[in-house]
Amino acid sequence: MVRPAGSADAQEILYGLHAVREALKAGSRPLQRVLVIRTDKQFTDLVQLARSHRVPVHVQPLTSFDRLVPNGKHQGVVAFTAAKAYQTEESILARATQRQEPPLVVILDGVEDPHNLGAVLRTAEGAGAHGVLIPERRAAGLTSVVAKASAGAIDHIPVARVTNMSRSIESLKAAGVWIYGVTPAANKVFTDINLREPVGLVLGGEGTGIRPGVLQHCDDSVRIPLRGQVQSLNVSAAAAIVLFEAVRQRRPTQG
Repeated sequence: MVRPAGSADAQEILYGLHAVREALKAGSRPLQRVLVIRTDKQFTDLVQLARSHRVPVHVQPLTSFDRLVPNGKHQGVVAFTAAKAYQTEESILARATQRQEPPLVVILDGVEDPHNLGAVLRTAEGAGAHGVLIPERRAAGLTSVVAKASAGAIDHIPVARVTNMSRSIESLKAAGVWIYGVTPAANKVFTDINLREPVGLVLGGEGTGIRPGVLQHCDDSVRIPLRGQVQSLNVSAAAAIVLFEAVRQRRPTQG
């Protein structure tokens, strides 16, 4: 298991209406101040929310936002906040226990594009996953770009950053979690497995997929059947397909 990383003192920039609004709602990390381009119309609720949390709000010209977020779609909103703290595998499993649900964990092996990571976090949170594991090296971390791409989901789902992915998978297996690698080379189709039990889903990074050394630690592997000429999906699309099959299977039966 890995010790929580991230610093409460390191400053991060969040930008975009959804990302800043959800950070305020979640309250999982303190916002130091919020900058807005104006306080009327679509900014009214956000300004009121910030002030209700005693977060200072400052009106700034467009040039300030463009300087803070070069080439970024800031939507006229920027917040300064402490960096998002990483969780542990134990805390992710504890979250499942608190909800009285079998664990559903997403394990990302080397996703380097922050937009892909943000999209997976958004999907995982929407599907009710209990947490996401990412590697410490050669992978995107929890940055402001990820926060923006996640549309605020980053503040509602635990993310553990692990030093050794294979060791972490073995730790999850020891805790009773069945680990499936999602890979095009698998013989078994993802709809044929039981996702109602404690499950960890491993998805690979852009281009290379799941590393062989990680895949060999999985209990089994599954594939998403494709009918077109392109035989792979974007990692966020693959995550959405498999996670919402878990949602379907875990739906309470009608008595």
